[in-house]
Amino acid sequence: MNYSSLSSQELLKECVTRAESEAWEEFVRRFQPLIAGVVARTAMRWTDVSPSLVDDLVQETYLKLCTEEFRRLREFESRFEDAIYGFLKTVAYNVTMDYFKVRHATKRGSQVLSKTDFDTALQMVSTENSLEDQILLQEIEELVHRITEMDRDKLVFLLYYRQGFTAKAIAELPAIQLSEKGVESCLLRLTRQLKEHIVGSAKE
Repeated sequence: MNYSSLSSQELLKECVTRAESEAWEEFVRRFQPLIAGVVARTAMRWTDVSPSLVDDLVQETYLKLCTEEFRRLREFESRFEDAIYGFLKTVAYNVTMDYFKVRHATKRGSQVLSKTDFDTALQMVSTENSLEDQILLQEIEELVHRITEMDRDKLVFLLYYRQGFTAKAIAELPAIQLSEKGVESCLLRLTRQLKEHIVGSAKE
């Protein structure tokens, strides 16, 4: 199928119902400039913008769209042609604003991340928690970025612990390229490395 010839609504339907990698590649090609532009303009209100920051927030926007089996994309109703552009602008704006609100709260005084905090935060499976909980999870996410350079591992961790995906649902995403058992092994390895890092830091 020539996905580039599809309308935005047709492409969206292909992405959420068939989840073909080629469809998602066209989705990224078509909408990433829009998402990145919104992220950059919104971030400028808070800080000097770097390419890495924009990339991270664009990735976070995609994660938001993927949560709960693409619920936001599946429930989106296009009431006029190319309404998806306005929807994606809103999601990218909200993701960026939420990021800086949490960072701002952290600067005002976040908790020390203890082993107990770590175990508690890992039990959270959605972003509908208190600002305090979000700060804890943000600290854990930053540790994940330190202990692994593999973007796939970072994505698996965020989808499972932050977005509430099951290992089976993550394995079904074309970009992951892991079996359900492979996803579970990845999560166990990352969790073990995080705990070792936290315990080691506490002894220093």
